[in-house]
Amino acid sequence: MNTPHLAFGHFEFIAEKGCLLRDDRPVAIGARGASLLAVLLTAQGGVVSKSALMDAVWPGLAVEESNLSVQIAALRKLLGPASDGGEWIVTVPRVGYRFSGRVESLTDGADSGWHARAEANPGIAVLPFENLGGDAERQYLADGIADDLIIALTRFRWLRVASRGASFARWNSSRDPRAVGLELGVNFLVDGAIRYTGDRIRISVHLADATKGATVWSEHYDLQLAEIFAVQDAIAERIAAAVEPELLLRHGLAVAPHTGNITAWDLVRQGTFNFHKVSQPTHILARRFFREAAELDPMLPEAQIWRARVNAGLIAYGWTDDPAADGQEGLTAALRAIYLDPRNPYSHYALAIVSAYTGRADQAILAAERSIELGSSFALGHLVLGMARLFSGDAAGARKPLSRGLELNPHDPQNGVWFSLLMLARFFSDDVEGALDVGHTALKARPDWPALMRIQACCHMAVGHFEQARRFAAAAKGIPEPAGDALGPFRDGNQPWATRLSGLLQEAER
Repeated sequence: MNTPHLAFGHFEFIAEKGCLLRDDRPVAIGARGASLLAVLLTAQGGVVSKSALMDAVWPGLAVEESNLSVQIAALRKLLGPASDGGEWIVTVPRVGYRFSGRVESLTDGADSGWHARAEANPGIAVLPFENLGGDAERQYLADGIADDLIIALTRFRWLRVASRGASFARWNSSRDPRAVGLELGVNFLVDGAIRYTGDRIRISVHLADATKGATVWSEHYDLQLAEIFAVQDAIAERIAAAVEPELLLRHGLAVAPHTGNITAWDLVRQGTFNFHKVSQPTHILARRFFREAAELDPMLPEAQIWRARVNAGLIAYGWTDDPAADGQEGLTAALRAIYLDPRNPYSHYALAIVSAYTGRADQAILAAERSIELGSSFALGHLVLGMARLFSGDAAGARKPLSRGLELNPHDPQNGVWFSLLMLARFFSDDVEGALDVGHTALKARPDWPALMRIQACCHMAVGHFEQARRFAAAAKGIPEPAGDALGPFRDGNQPWATRLSGLLQEAER
């Protein structure tokens, strides 16, 4: 049975998705706030004990009661006064809290329009910028500016921002706004170009309504390269203002102050350009750039974020001779990034991914949850949360965040790992048929990923599809093996599961 949609006053709430609307517009509510609201609303005016609320918001964790008080206060502030001028959430002394307003349950049929609106929070994709100077060595600069805009737009919690991989996969494809918007599942597209001359740069930016194929806003900037920091934030604000002016006015853009060190910024751009090529030599080269940037400017959060991510990648793909040292470097960098830019979802994602690959699944879960609180449509946050839960042995708990992350990020060429994890989560939560369904979708996206085929073979073997299992096992052997499948922590932390998979695969290979 589907989860009911709940309405009160001017608000509508979809508990399953943690989506809150006021007068049909999304309200930025964190994951913990959404969990609190869901429990209070479904109690239909009944008193909910403090312990029950804390179990719902911090399941399995021992936290101080003051944390609950803080979350309740924040939720009251977010909702504002009730229709009668009182509070929506009433304190019941020494017991807990109750929701005082009238709550209506809406059926799926009655509110199909509402559901569609909640699913369609404004989506935006930043396409690769063109390098008009013709200097191939400057391509990293064009890519870097697009990367920076993706990160800046992620800070607007009401926007769904397409992943970098999905957007950049459009590099050699048609740029017809309607076609691209439909493929990426977004309402708006940003593209642009740069021309670099000496120490000056011209940035042209274009925002299009993908559903109408019409230009919403365009602008160009002529500036010294050292002025690029402030301009990128200005561009992000102009884009957000064109998409959702009311929400921008209400929430603004939380940014970390730029240090102004253009050399360090340039080193990070060169590093990210190599990082996204996803090979051992380019990862090692990228790390060198990130290290140099961090040494040159210890206050630049991007250098620390990427230094953490590249070390996690080296461990995940088996491209390191000293995983302990690389893991420690990654953890140190991630914690430094959070100190420098605590409101950036990518800072917390960096800590989550490096924690997942250094045997710290509990820390990875907390960091992932924080990244989602900062950006509820941040796909990487949902994906790494599912990864961390699976690595910790919680297959059932991994399913929802992995599914949500892939729903938000369906077209990323690097989704092979995430699909593999979702298949495993379904398989080990006793949903083998569901795992096979995921595998069918996954292989359309990544037919060259041997790990997917091996998991598919295991699933077919488990349900007695012996011929299909043998075909998938044989196909996996015929594909060049990558350096690593990024599933090492899953096997190391869940030996009984790994043993079962190994046995099924051996049977399929006979």
